[in-house]
Amino acid sequence: MGRPSRLGDEDRSDYASALDEVIASPEIRRLLERSGVPGDRLRVRGLAAVARTAAAADAEYRRYTALRLHAQGGLRDRGPRPLSGPGDQERPGAGVLAVLGVLTPVLAAVAAATFLLLGYGLRLADTLPALADTLVGVGWFSLVVAALAALVSVVALYRTAARQSAADAVTVPGPSADGSPALARAREAWLVALRDRGIRPFLLQELAEAASAPGAGEGRGSRFSSPAFAGPDYSGPGFEGSTPPAPRQPGPGRP
Repeated sequence: MGRPSRLGDEDRSDYASALDEVIASPEIRRLLERSGVPGDRLRVRGLAAVARTAAAADAEYRRYTALRLHAQGGLRDRGPRPLSGPGDQERPGAGVLAVLGVLTPVLAAVAAATFLLLGYGLRLADTLPALADTLVGVGWFSLVVAALAALVSVVALYRTAARQSAADAVTVPGPSADGSPALARAREAWLVALRDRGIRPFLLQELAEAASAPGAGEGRGSRFSSPAFAGPDYSGPGFEGSTPPAPRQPGPGRP
């Protein structure tokens, strides 16, 4: 058997929930009251030992993660593919059409403003009336083209946004996004194995060691308490005794 799988970040909440369920069981609660170990300290030790306890249900966890990856891959395959992108295009030229849809209204509006300004300027100066009429006509035509292109671009953007929103709503990833009964059973089997073979034996061992630790009769749960230097008999370094030093005897010839 290979190295145990590392518990993924998306499964940490399930592990914490399973740990809380075991701690809340009547057996563990009875042992906690008997040993005097605080429940929150026991929970902290259970969270810190996630690698050790999760390894007991490694086979079930491997099966669960394999089914989940397979389900998420199937959902991604069923989702719509983007219109453009490197190596993932649905039809050639989609990016060019998008660029033209944005640039056409802008260029047509700039051309319309230029032709209208020149045409009406020539009319005000009363010079080249034929050219002025032509420029004014071309300007109004460019303005109509700009308005139509802008309308088409807005409609296309709205349809693209609506299609993308619907695709995101359908392909939201999750542990049981496809509602697969096999995936739900695999997850439940992993949680049962995690509670029965991993978390529960670890907590029982911790409580047994705490109950059999030296001084457990007076201060229970010493395994979960602060170090020995926090006790009431500790007086700090360099102050081991309370006997004062002997007075210095005067030597010969000294007062």
